Amino acid sequence: MLVESGKKILTDQKFDSNESNSKFRNCVFVRAVATRKTFTKVDFKYSFFETCYLRKCHFDTCDFTGCRFMGTQFTGSTFAGCKFDYATFERTIIDPKILDTECPGHENLKSLFSRTLRTNFQQLGYAVAANKAMKIELSATEVHLRKAWQSNESYYRSHHRGPFLRTIAFLEWMKFKALDFIWGNGENLLRLIRSVFIFVGLMAVFDVTNYGDPSQIRSYYAAFSRSIEIFVGALTPNEYWKGYLALITCVRLIAVGLFISILVRKFSRR
Repeated sequence: MLVESGKKILTDQKFDSNESNSKFRNCVFVRAVATRKTFTKVDFKYSFFETCYLRKCHFDTCDFTGCRFMGTQFTGSTFAGCKFDYATFERTIIDPKILDTECPGHENLKSLFSRTLRTNFQQLGYAVAANKAMKIELSATEVHLRKAWQSNESYYRSHHRGPFLRTIAFLEWMKFKALDFIWGNGENLLRLIRSVFIFVGLMAVFDVTNYGDPSQIRSYYAAFSRSIEIFVGALTPNEYWKGYLALITCVRLIAVGLFISILVRKFSRR
């Protein structure tokens, strides 16, 4: 059975004075305007802001839980102690400093908050802010996944009951950490380069162990140089097992794919 949500639509309204302890819960603000106003402990829960202009305003301890901001301008506006749980942003101009002070306390909500801001900044072509949001998102995601299997907090234990679900959460965390080590989850080119050199180093050890003299230091230098040529496909030794060469080819193709993916991610934000 469906009932009316009671959402109020406020169109072309202007805040002509400061607001304190006001309630604007479950409202739709369409083209609302406010300039140089202060909002203190205002309840905006579950409200929508569509193409609003809120310039150089200060929001102090306001509640934006479940709010949605679309095409809204917060140019010069500041926030202090506000609540943004489950809030989403689309094509909204807002200072990226909000990521420094207004992130939700719980890691899963913090990850969601930074993710929606990252997408928002990408829509605006603000690459620096998008990268900042991505770093916070990855950090929060790592903590959330780790707590899912390790923490004894009631939230995580109620959502991951028993050893089976904790094991699944552990495997998800291990996957995240492995991808973070290999290529920073798509955000760190240097880690990808490091991973390639580690693999080439293992190839060199294999080469020395099977076809060189492990007691000679120069054997390792020669093997490393040779392994680079093999990895890039410039050299195909006949004495190598075909399956091993196929493995090297697969790793090379994966590395190239990850490299292209990083470039596409970086340039797409610009």
